Amino acid sequence: MAAYLAKAGVNCVVFERELMPREHVGESLVPSSTRVFKDLDFLPKMEEAKFPHKFGAAWTAASDAKVYNMDFGGVSADCHVDVRFSERDQGVGQNYTYHVDRGKFDLMLLQHANQFGAKVYEGIGVSGVDFSDPNCARVNFKMGKKDMSTTCKIVVDASGRRTLVGNQMKWRIQDKVFDQYAIHTWFDGYDRRCMASNKETQGDFIFIHFLPITNTWVWQIPITDTVTSIGVVTQKKNFAASKEDREQFFWECIKSRPELYEGLRAQGSQQVKPFKEEGDYSYAMKQITGDRIVLVGDAARFVDPIFSTGVSIALNCSRFAHKDILKSLETGNFTREAYQEYETTLRRGTKNWYNFITVYYRLNVLFTAFVADPRYRLDVLKLLQGDVYDEAQPEVLTRMQNIVKQVEANPNHALHGFLGSLTADAFVEASA
Repeated sequence: MAAYLAKAGVNCVVFERELMPREHVGESLVPSSTRVFKDLDFLPKMEEAKFPHKFGAAWTAASDAKVYNMDFGGVSADCHVDVRFSERDQGVGQNYTYHVDRGKFDLMLLQHANQFGAKVYEGIGVSGVDFSDPNCARVNFKMGKKDMSTTCKIVVDASGRRTLVGNQMKWRIQDKVFDQYAIHTWFDGYDRRCMASNKETQGDFIFIHFLPITNTWVWQIPITDTVTSIGVVTQKKNFAASKEDREQFFWECIKSRPELYEGLRAQGSQQVKPFKEEGDYSYAMKQITGDRIVLVGDAARFVDPIFSTGVSIALNCSRFAHKDILKSLETGNFTREAYQEYETTLRRGTKNWYNFITVYYRLNVLFTAFVADPRYRLDVLKLLQGDVYDEAQPEVLTRMQNIVKQVEANPNHALHGFLGSLTADAFVEASA
C-alpha cells in the first residue's frame, strides 16, 4: 500500500511493529499477485531475488480410494490432479508466480516502498487510533518507552491477524466453526518430487496432500532450491494441549501418507527450523472501512490458507483500495462512503473465496473432479489464480454448491460418505 501511494506522490508513513526481516507464514503466491508487482515495477526485483518460480499446483490423496460416477463424469477420491497456470493467460507477460521466503520478501517490499518515498519506521508498535477529531485521525504509538502520536488524513490498518482497528472498533467476528490451525516447519534436502506424477515438471509446484483425518491436509512449498516448507492444517479440536504432543501429531499426520513421511525422513533431509503454530484462522469484519480508515489484508479478512488466499487478498486489497484513497485525497472526502468501491470489491472477492473453500472442505473429491473435467477446468483455474473479484457468483461455484446440496440431501448418494463436517458461519454474520 505504501508503495502504491508513495509512487503516486502521496506523503505516507509506515509504522512497522517488527524489526525486519522476520519470519512469517504465507509463502506461496497466486498469479493475481503478479499484477501488483507489475504495477509497482517490482517484478525485476522478484527475479533478482531468485525466488522459486511457481508454474502450477497439485493435489494428492491416498492410493486406495474408490471412484464414483456422477452426471458429469468420474469423481475420484484417489486423486492426483494438477493445474498449470499457463493454461489460462494472466495478462502479465509470464505464466508463473513465485514461492517466497516471507522474511526476505516482506523486507524487499518495505524497502521498495521506501525507495518510492514512503517513510518507514521499524520497531514501532501502534497502540490505537483516535478518530474523535473530525478533521484528522490520531495514531498513538510508542517510541522506546515514550508515548507519542501523530495525525494524518487517512489510516490504513495492515496489522494482520492482530486486526488492531477492527478489534478497537469491535468489528471483528470470529468464526466459531471454521477453526483451522496449522503447525509447520522447513526441511532442507527433501526431494519434493517424491509425490509428483511428473517428476520432471512438477518439482516446484505447490502440493496439497489430503490426509485421512477429516479436514486435514499438508502443504508442500518450495522456499529455495533445497529448502521446503511443510505444514499440517487441521481443526483446532485435533490439536493437543502440549507442544510435544502437537509435534507428535504433526508426524502422525505425515505418517498417514507413507511416501511423504519416507521422503522427509530420508537420508539427506533434515528439519532446519523449529515447529511453529498458527491459529484463529477464520474471521470476518462487520465493516472494513470507516471515516478516515481502511482495513487491508488479514486486518480486513482471513478465510483459510488452503488456496494461498492470505497474501493474494492482502496484495489485491492495496491494488483496489489505493485508488479510492487517491480519490479521497483529491476530493477531500474522507467519509466511509469514499471507500465503498474498495469495500464492495473486496467483499465480493472474499465471499467467492469463502464459498469456494467451503465447498472444498465439505466435499473435496468434488473439487478434484471439477479440476479434471474439461468443461469446468478453466473456470476453477480462474479461481485458483485469484481472479475472484469481478463476478458476484461465478457459475462454476453455483454448480458445485448445487451438487453438494444434492449429496447432503441424499444419505444413499455414493458420495455422501465423503462429506466433511467443516462448515463456516462468520461471513454470513459479517455480510448480514
